[in-house]
Amino acid sequence: MLLGDDGGLRPTIFAEMSALAVSTGSINLGQGFPDEDGPPEVLEAARQAISDGFNQYPPGPGMPVLRNAISAHQQRFYGLSVDPDREVLVTAGATEGLAATILALTEAGDEVVTFEPFYDSYGAVVGLAGAKHVTVALRSPDFQPDADELRAAITDRTRLILVNNPHNPTGTVLSRETLQLVVELATRHDALIVTDEVYEHLVFDAPHIPVATLPGGRERTITISSAGKTFNTTGWKIGWVTAPPAILASILAVKQFLTFVNGAPFQPAIAVGLALPDAFFIGAAATLEHKRDLLSAGLVAAGLSVAKPQGGYFVVADAAPLGFTDAEEFCRVMPAVAGVVGIPVSAFVRPDNRAEYASLVRFAYCKRESVLEDAVARLGALRR
Repeated sequence: MLLGDDGGLRPTIFAEMSALAVSTGSINLGQGFPDEDGPPEVLEAARQAISDGFNQYPPGPGMPVLRNAISAHQQRFYGLSVDPDREVLVTAGATEGLAATILALTEAGDEVVTFEPFYDSYGAVVGLAGAKHVTVALRSPDFQPDADELRAAITDRTRLILVNNPHNPTGTVLSRETLQLVVELATRHDALIVTDEVYEHLVFDAPHIPVATLPGGRERTITISSAGKTFNTTGWKIGWVTAPPAILASILAVKQFLTFVNGAPFQPAIAVGLALPDAFFIGAAATLEHKRDLLSAGLVAAGLSVAKPQGGYFVVADAAPLGFTDAEEFCRVMPAVAGVVGIPVSAFVRPDNRAEYASLVRFAYCKRESVLEDAVARLGALRR
């Protein structure tokens, strides 16, 4: 809920669109969660953990079995050596990891740089910390930042540079050159880098590049990820943070007063997931890439223009070719006309910057293929 102009509470656009989907019987492609369960080995491991009595508070940093699995995952996929006892922290999803990190590492007046559009919790937590939120635009159609604008945004006042890659909501994957520039600027201005890598295994065109693997990145990067997107277990809220020991200790000091601990029986289950064979991770990305192509083709056939996502759950489409310059208006009309719900990209942008993204809509393709096929058929009504 948000405060309206009259000081009263009003629903967020996410709540409004979800309610509209229910009231109109529309397909909800606004919310980014899958509608299929994850791998059976992972689900069975959670059931077994419950039966085995893992139902009380786990250790504050997380169960050793999961911390060891996270460490092994970083070594296996990226060649990163991470101490499971001193450099790994289990959190209540990536969102708590981000909150604990920002609250631990910033003070009032510090600047936090993010790309824009941005996942909505970024701005909220920066505000809670009393820090100043500075943004660098990602512009359609490629959603890559301008290097000069990035240089101008990062100064000696910058405390954190928050990088979401692959990016929500645009689906872009930042280039190696951009990521290396972030490291160089962070080093020059003595800033820390926070990376939100929850879609790390859901990339389509090139391997994921963790910032911590780049020259100069390891010692100043806090890497955050989670199990929800990779294993279709968003409701379990199992995330993690990896960082140098002194930095991680500060984050843990804050985390213990947020959720304290979480998800005891799910932690050993996610350890099983992280150890699944390469075929699982390759297949998950390939399946999602097919769904991306299915929905993208349907949106184009319906008359929208589409920016091809390189990773993640979402595709951004422009409603302007259909005569809609206001995506919020379009999203309110679309359920009645086509029986499909999306989210205006303006929901991920600060109010003073919304004009640049006014006609853009985010759609989620992390749904069953049959649901996407139904949505594509319905979207044809937009052209008619």
